[in-house]
Amino acid sequence: MRDLFNEELSISEIARQTGHSRVTVRKYLNSQVPPLPQKRSKKPSKLDGHREYIIDRLKEFPLSASRIYREIQDRGFTGKYTIVKDFVREVRPEIGVPAIYRYETKPGVQAQVDWAECGYIDIDGEKRRLYCFTMVLGYSRMRYAEFTLRIDVYTLIQCHINAFGYFGGYPQELLYDNITQIVKKRAPKSSDSTWNSHFQDFFEHYGFIPRLCRPYRPQTKGKIERTVGFVKKDFFMGGRFTSFTDLNSQLQKWLSRVNSIPNGTTHEIPIERFRREGLQEIGNAPSYHNRRDESRKISRDSFVSYLGNLYSVPYRYAGMTARLQISDLTFKIIVGSDEICTHEIQPGHGKVMRVKEHFKGLLSEILKQNCTLRDSDPSILKFVDTDVEHRPLSVYDRLGEGDSR
Repeated sequence: MRDLFNEELSISEIARQTGHSRVTVRKYLNSQVPPLPQKRSKKPSKLDGHREYIIDRLKEFPLSASRIYREIQDRGFTGKYTIVKDFVREVRPEIGVPAIYRYETKPGVQAQVDWAECGYIDIDGEKRRLYCFTMVLGYSRMRYAEFTLRIDVYTLIQCHINAFGYFGGYPQELLYDNITQIVKKRAPKSSDSTWNSHFQDFFEHYGFIPRLCRPYRPQTKGKIERTVGFVKKDFFMGGRFTSFTDLNSQLQKWLSRVNSIPNGTTHEIPIERFRREGLQEIGNAPSYHNRRDESRKISRDSFVSYLGNLYSVPYRYAGMTARLQISDLTFKIIVGSDEICTHEIQPGHGKVMRVKEHFKGLLSEILKQNCTLRDSDPSILKFVDTDVEHRPLSVYDRLGEGDSR
């Protein structure tokens, strides 16, 4: 302002060139000292009142910014997601990530699969390990997930069937870690590997190609690694669930939400991008019967044990060896070539599943058998008539006369 004034410009001209009012120009031209910077008063933020909550939650769990945003909305926050994301980035320490090469797949070509441990869960008073199965389609980034209590090959196959049903189809190939449920012996070329026989029967049934990621290179399947972390941080950590069923029910609602918002990499909504995925339709292949067999000895009181519960069988098979043909929710009991009964698998343990018809006629057979045993029981004492010698009367007459002969 002083330089312009020394060039003999008027106050009005200085005001036009600087954008300040004439009062402001006149004030500083007449001032004897340069103006001191004034601290601006801090404006109130809609995030005030939520900062401590966010810091505490991040100390407890490494939650995502979107998860934090949803939680403080429930606490009354009315601001935008951007200021929440900026604040989370500010208070959470940065973690360096080595550079990797991003690999994108064409529609319908590949999905990536993983299984993660999620700590423990209490089921009917019993401490059980909790696992999370996840699958993500490479092109659309559509996600599927479910929690399980086992990680055997039969559970893995059932999770695949559930995921195929969720997507309505399956891609040409699926990418896996080198786990024993998938592969028994890995070869340099995936197709030459020795597969788990049960899983091989499954992938040959549907005709998809299993691929194995390179050992110690988790970034080979980075899409699923990010999905696993996303499920843990954005859904599981810090959540409240009333039961194992409620856990999976809430997870399905969460999947519907995350598949309907833009993906951070593609910047497209997965469910809309999914329309171009072009999967092989699940209905084109016959249903796969996922079942496993286990052997059991039928007890003398006509029950078999499975997962801590007792299930009745027809009494005439007591003492025999049976084969349990187990599917997802039920199991069949087979003796020889005869399928003798079917039971629904019950949760918990210590329960007795007794079918009344299995014991029909047993009591009458027991009573009949008891009668037969009683009639032929050798322990019953019987008196036998003794043999009596018959003598002529003349013998007794002689005895009466004193004849001792």
